[in-house]
Amino acid sequence: MFFTSLSRYEISFILLRAWRGRVITSFQMRAARALLGIDQRTLAELAGVSLPTIQRMEASVGTVRGVVESLTRVIDALNSAGVELIGENARSDIGGRGVRLKEPGPPRRAGART
Repeated sequence: MFFTSLSRYEISFILLRAWRGRVITSFQMRAARALLGIDQRTLAELAGVSLPTIQRMEASVGTVRGVVESLTRVIDALNSAGVELIGENARSDIGGRGVRLKEPGPPRRAGART
């Protein structure tokens, strides 16, 4: 098989490139949990990953880092729970209510000076 000659890291890189449109930011992950009204432990249970995995993912700056399989499980769990993750400059054709940042980058606190 093709993958037998590749290292685990090379396989992860290939899978991550294939799933590029499904990569999320730590801000999206926390916002999705807030919309669902669930805590980190509940998301971990829904995704079948450990609580420390969720904590590490949400502590990432910008794009969530982690094992591709874990990222996929979290994204699938959020999707199954009813959250549509919308990438930057992407359209949402499904409809429904949604929230999105007007400008790219981390969300700003209300009243914070820039």
